Amino acid sequence: MSLAFLSAHRSKDPSTQVGATLVNEQQKIVGIGYNGFPRGCPDDQLPWTRDGSFADTKYAYVVHAEVNAVLNSNLATQQSRCYTTLFPCNECAKVLIQAGIKEVVYHECRDNEATQASRRLFQLAGVPTRLFKCPLKIILG
Repeated sequence: MSLAFLSAHRSKDPSTQVGATLVNEQQKIVGIGYNGFPRGCPDDQLPWTRDGSFADTKYAYVVHAEVNAVLNSNLATQQSRCYTTLFPCNECAKVLIQAGIKEVVYHECRDNEATQASRRLFQLAGVPTRLFKCPLKIILG
C-alpha cells in the first residue's frame, strides 16, 4: 500500500491523487500506476477542473491509476492483488476483473453509484475487496 501512495504523488491532479500497485502471488510488483492524462498529452493543455460540461472537465481525459497499473504491468497480472489508495470505479473494476486480479485492497472508499456498481461487479466475478486497516502515518512511514 505504501507504494500505491508513493505513486499517487506523481499525479498532477490537484484534487484527487490516486495510486495503484499490482503484486503477484510471489509478492513481486507487476504494475504501478497513478491517475493522469494519456502519454503525450501535456498536463497544461487539458483541464483539471471537476465542474462544467464533460469535455471541459478532467473526467473526459484522465486515465485512472488502476488502469495505468494494468497497462504498465511488466509481468502477467493473473492472480495478482491490487493495492489502491481509492476504491476503484466501475470502469476500473471491469479492467481489473479482465486482467485476472484476484483481490482488491483499498485505503479509502467514496460511496457513489460508480463504487456501488464496482462492488456488484467484483462480487459477481468472485473478486474479494477489503479495506486496508492501517493508519496512514504507518503506511507512509
